[in-house]
Amino acid sequence: MITWEDFEKVEMRAGTIIAAEDFPHARKPAYQLTIDFGASGVKRSSAQITALYSKEELIGRQVVAVVNFPVKQIANFFSECLVLGVYNEKNEVVLLQPSLPVQNGGKVG
Repeated sequence: MITWEDFEKVEMRAGTIIAAEDFPHARKPAYQLTIDFGASGVKRSSAQITALYSKEELIGRQVVAVVNFPVKQIANFFSECLVLGVYNEKNEVVLLQPSLPVQNGGKVG
């Protein structure tokens, strides 16, 4: 079990995907995403979501991500946040997203 204080350390925010590119150097199929988190800035992330999402349909989509992890190098790319999703029965990632439009950078709570 974690404490409420532990949970409060995880900064989850909503953002809008503004760019999605192929990531040919990733070991597993992935995209390089650029996400606008409003006042929290623009961050990049590697996301293994190619099975269910095309690059084109990701543009403009709001997602939820952890924005306070340390930067992680994946091949030649530096991932600055972790986009959240749920694994389905085929082990494919289904993105978590707000059910209504929200302000970029809005905190999950």
